[in-house]
Amino acid sequence: MSLKSLFSALTLPLLAPLTALWVWQHSAVAIGNDVVLPTVGQVAYLMFHPTENLLQMGSMAVNVWISCLRVFGGYMAGLMLALPLGILMGHYKLVNRLLGSLVEILRPMPPLSWIPLLLAWFGVASLATLFGVEEGEWYILLNSIKFTMLIVIFIGAFFPILLNTVHGVSGVPATLIDSARVLGASERDIFFKVLLPGAAPSIVTGMRLGLGGAWMCLVAAEMMPGSISGIGYLITHAYTVARTDIVMAGMISIGIIGLLIDVTFRAVEDRCFAWKRLAR
Repeated sequence: MSLKSLFSALTLPLLAPLTALWVWQHSAVAIGNDVVLPTVGQVAYLMFHPTENLLQMGSMAVNVWISCLRVFGGYMAGLMLALPLGILMGHYKLVNRLLGSLVEILRPMPPLSWIPLLLAWFGVASLATLFGVEEGEWYILLNSIKFTMLIVIFIGAFFPILLNTVHGVSGVPATLIDSARVLGASERDIFFKVLLPGAAPSIVTGMRLGLGGAWMCLVAAEMMPGSISGIGYLITHAYTVARTDIVMAGMISIGIIGLLIDVTFRAVEDRCFAWKRLAR
C-alpha cells in the first residue's frame, strides 16, 4: 500500500466525525447554554469516566452492561427462530406460500406499536418472575430483564434476519443443488455443503441488520413502565432533570457499541466471504 493510500485509509474515516465535533463545540460555545447543548468536553468527561455514579442510577458502564444483556437475550431469541424458519421458507416453496402472507402482514408493524399490547399481556413481569427468584443479587439482575423488553427487541431483530435468510437460501442457484443430487449427495450434504455456504453471506448481513434493529428497539423498550435501569432509562431520566450531557453521552455510547458491532460483522464478512466479491 502506498503512502498516499495509507494516508487516505487512516484520515478519510475520521474526517466526518472530527468535523462534526468541531461544529458541535463551536455551536455549544456560541449558544452558551449547557441544557440546550453541552460542550464536547463535558460529554467527553462522562465518556472517559464510565464508572462514575450518575443521578444515583448507577454508572454508565453498569447501565450499558444491563442493556447489552437485554439486547443479547432478545436478539438470540429472534435469531434462533428466524434462522431455521428463513431456511425452510427459502428452500421449500410450500412453506413460503403458507407463511409468506402472514410475515408480510406482520413485518410492516413497527416494534414499538406492540408495546401497549405487550404491557396488557405481561405487565412488568420479568425473568425473576419466571424463575421464581424473589431476593438477592440474582433477583436484581433478572428483575431488570422484563418480558416486554425482550419481545420488543425480539421483533426488531427477527424480520431482518428472516427476510435476508429467505433471500439468501432462495438465491442459491438451483443448478448447484441439482448437480449435487446427480452426483449422489444426500439431503444433509446439500444442506450443509451447498445451501448454507451459498446463503451464508446474506444470512450474516441479516444478522448484522437484525442486531442493529435490536439496539434501536432497546432504547424505546427501556423507556417503558417497569424499567429501572439501562442506557435508555438513564437517557430518559437525565432528560427530565435537564442533564443533556448525560443524554448525549448515552446516545454516543449506543453509537459506539453499534459501530463496534458493525465493524465486527464486516470483518467476518471480509474474512469468510471474500469469494462473494470475486464472483461479482
